[in-house]
Amino acid sequence: MSTTTIAPGALRAEDVAAAAPLPDVFPPVKARRGFIGYIRRNPIMAFGGLLMILILLMAIFAPFLWTVDPTALAPARRTREPSAMYWFGTDMLGRDVYSRVLYGARVSLIVGFSVAFCASVIGLTIGLISGFVRWADAIIMRIMDGLMSIPSILLAIALMALTRGSVGNVILAITIAEVPRVSRLVRGVVLSLREQPYVDAAVASGTTTPRIIIRHILPNTLAPLTVQATYICASAMIAESILSFIGAGTPPIIPSWGNIMAEGRALWQVKPYIVFFPAIFLSLTVLAVNLLGDGLRDWLDPRMAKKV
Repeated sequence: MSTTTIAPGALRAEDVAAAAPLPDVFPPVKARRGFIGYIRRNPIMAFGGLLMILILLMAIFAPFLWTVDPTALAPARRTREPSAMYWFGTDMLGRDVYSRVLYGARVSLIVGFSVAFCASVIGLTIGLISGFVRWADAIIMRIMDGLMSIPSILLAIALMALTRGSVGNVILAITIAEVPRVSRLVRGVVLSLREQPYVDAAVASGTTTPRIIIRHILPNTLAPLTVQATYICASAMIAESILSFIGAGTPPIIPSWGNIMAEGRALWQVKPYIVFFPAIFLSLTVLAVNLLGDGLRDWLDPRMAKKV
């Protein structure tokens, strides 16, 4: 029979007392879930995105949403009240307001997205050159200051007065009016970035100026530029409606929210629905874009994060 010997000073398992578990002093760290997790924590941005998607789908699939020709005249059915047959009523020429509002969303969205893209690209290029190339800063910024001294809507009206009314000319006029704001934003970001140590190291190593701008400066300007583009998109939609409302925008034959409101203002007191429906859709679209802009600002800027 074998016997087990225990070395002097050794502890047996039954002689060791298990310590009580320590209380949790710090709450468990919740892992970030990226964009989806941010959407769950920010329902306002989710609402804005959902609303924007619905408006986009409405504009794309307008021909399949029980609409008729938005330019078809029917004098016998003019100024009909909203009903089961005419959901938004008819205007003074008998055109279906529901169809005109849905097709008008295409004009506003095309103008808004096109102006946001063109103004961002042009303003980004001007801002990068002006902010990094010191000798060009004084010349370029004085031109931008001169354009910014004129209210954007007045500048757009003046540019439209020199051309004929069309969607392309409206986009061009509003883009020229919005470029100075983008260029000044990008210039301010570049002025702070070019003093960073990694830029000085790139210059000391002999890196060319275009390479420094593309590799070190440009990526750090995309976040604020993206947020600014959303606000430009909303501003462009409002500007297009103003231009069309006063007769300086898209031709009357093209259904746009501004044209619909302009045609219904004469009957506002007796037939307010002609102006009410396009105004509501314009407000909802601008609200959706602004909510997305606010959400993008919080998501792209770590200083705005609510939870670390």
